[in-house]
Amino acid sequence: MSRVAEEKNAATMPDIRVPARATFAALVAGLIAGLMIAGSGAEAPVLAIAGPVGALWLRALQMTIVPLVVGLLFTGIVQTVAAAQAGAMARRTLGLFAAVLGGGAVLAALLMPLLLRALPIPQDAAAALGAMARGDPGPVPTLADFVSSLVPASIVEAAAAGAMVPLIVFTALFALASTRLGDAPRGHLALLFESIAAAMMVVIGWVLALAPIGVFALAMGVAASSGTAAIGALIHYIVLVASNGLVVLIAGYVLAVVAAGQNLGAFARAVLPAQTVAFSTQSSLASLPAMLASCRALGVRQSSAEFVLPLAVALFRATSPAMNLAVVIYAAALTGTELTPLTLAAGVGVALLTTLGSVSLPGTISFIASTAPIALAMGVPIAPLGLLVAVEMLPDIVRTVGNVTMDVAVTATADRRETR
Repeated sequence: MSRVAEEKNAATMPDIRVPARATFAALVAGLIAGLMIAGSGAEAPVLAIAGPVGALWLRALQMTIVPLVVGLLFTGIVQTVAAAQAGAMARRTLGLFAAVLGGGAVLAALLMPLLLRALPIPQDAAAALGAMARGDPGPVPTLADFVSSLVPASIVEAAAAGAMVPLIVFTALFALASTRLGDAPRGHLALLFESIAAAMMVVIGWVLALAPIGVFALAMGVAASSGTAAIGALIHYIVLVASNGLVVLIAGYVLAVVAAGQNLGAFARAVLPAQTVAFSTQSSLASLPAMLASCRALGVRQSSAEFVLPLAVALFRATSPAMNLAVVIYAAALTGTELTPLTLAAGVGVALLTTLGSVSLPGTISFIASTAPIALAMGVPIAPLGLLVAVEMLPDIVRTVGNVTMDVAVTATADRRETR
């Protein structure tokens, strides 16, 4: 079943090339240009042009979020339900996936605020990036407000307002309901939403192809107004967000030893080649052959490895809930957005659900598709994400290496459970 889903995905999802290195270079160039014009006579006229360019690019990113998330979430839920129907091993494996993903999301909700308290964002750095988000975030919602918002009077109005929590709840229910239909209507709906997701990926690919221009404009404006503080904020962000992914990576070793009964040294040696491929390619799919070899070295049965690993590559992103939620919590700290236990709980839920929609997406696209819905659900301005996406290629290394490590650990665990 997982192979069929993977082949179907590969056949329908477009191959999008995102200029990650060029975007990072544009970030550096924009910061340098902003520092050079700061306080000079050229600052005002240059920023009068750069400001609208950056804002226009951010709006182009934002317009893709709702249809992209709906299409990906519907497709991900349908594929998950189909995988669960493949047998007992599939259901146990999906249960392992859910436990790891849920643990990662809760980890970020607890760990990231602690990290921000222990290593606070420098005040000038917070002002540098936080200045990108303007507008009053509004009052903090109460529990009654949150519960009542789950069922909107009109899903169209909720989508238009960017209310992600009710939109995601509705999409999830709609996807689950579609699995109870006959083969023909179920297949038509699945194809429709898969096509919507694929088309929106093309659109967001076009928008991200312009990322060097948009990021250059945003970075120049930030650097001109704040100097070197912006550079410090980006370095601080990378370290803190990557720390959450590193914890998940370490948890992969713990799972392999405790749940799969593997020797720590043997597991570390077996998974190292797959981690090397993940580090160099930043792609779990490209690391699949190396992960299969790692499982053979660990004595995992071939039947288990060939079933669980493709399923993991298609549906499982171990680091995504933790790191995506960490990104949004960091953005909240930048913009001074208050986070309550209720908003953090909403973020955990949305982070888990949007993980289902991260199938075969390039790292930069998955960053926008996964973090923006969480931010909207938590009432956090998404403007800083437009600049943070430029440095995603660095945390994405930790994401991929962590995902690959946990994929092998979960496969070994599922195999051990199957042989008991």
